[in-house]
Amino acid sequence: MTKKLLSRLAVFAGGMLLSFSVFAAGGGATLQAGNDLSDRASLQRGAQLYMNNCSGCHSLKYLRYSRMADDLGLTEEEVMTNLNFTGAKFGEQIMVAMPAEHATKWFGKMPPDLSLISRVRGSDWIYTYLKSFYLDETRPLGWNNKLFPNASMPNPLWQLQGMQHAEFSEPDATGERHVEALKVTQPGRLNAAEFDQATRDITNFLEYAGEPAALKRQSMGVWVILFLAVLTFLFYLLKQEYWKDVH
Repeated sequence: MTKKLLSRLAVFAGGMLLSFSVFAAGGGATLQAGNDLSDRASLQRGAQLYMNNCSGCHSLKYLRYSRMADDLGLTEEEVMTNLNFTGAKFGEQIMVAMPAEHATKWFGKMPPDLSLISRVRGSDWIYTYLKSFYLDETRPLGWNNKLFPNASMPNPLWQLQGMQHAEFSEPDATGERHVEALKVTQPGRLNAAEFDQATRDITNFLEYAGEPAALKRQSMGVWVILFLAVLTFLFYLLKQEYWKDVH
């Protein structure tokens, strides 16, 4: 019994250490995204930003154009005209047009599908990641990321954000310099507040894409709670009526 308990504690401790090491490798603390799935305008903006800046490389294979239109209050014409760049049909999944061999040649491998990224990494991680790119001439594509060092992708939003550089610390005992801060040295199309909102909108959309049913579940939840409250009250009245003669 004691051996089994110690074994379980060792496994738990190992898991915790692994979690901390992964967190450290990911670049440290994340920013707060502050998502709101009930903000339909944000979801619509996020869909537009994602489809224009990210969908060329990253698919959303668990989401269909028709479902997105229905959930976000868009018409078929709006979706097919403004958000569909692959020629897919309205009822099909959101896939990329980039052939796998081209992706392997340019990036070393096919960029991952992002349908479930918010459920795996969390919305705060996505939001922080999008804001953490900086120019790095030592990287093959010229970009690096403070949150996820040596990420094998460029900054997809550089035209919106501008050119961001890293400010490094003094070399540590091993001679390594760490990123202490990020600074935009050449502004893009958006100012800081506008870019912050754009990254929040994309994060909000990806959280929705991870579980589209969440929108309807949340809206139905209010009515379910009200129904249960009314039902509880009726049961209370029924109990009072049933037991009044007993007392």
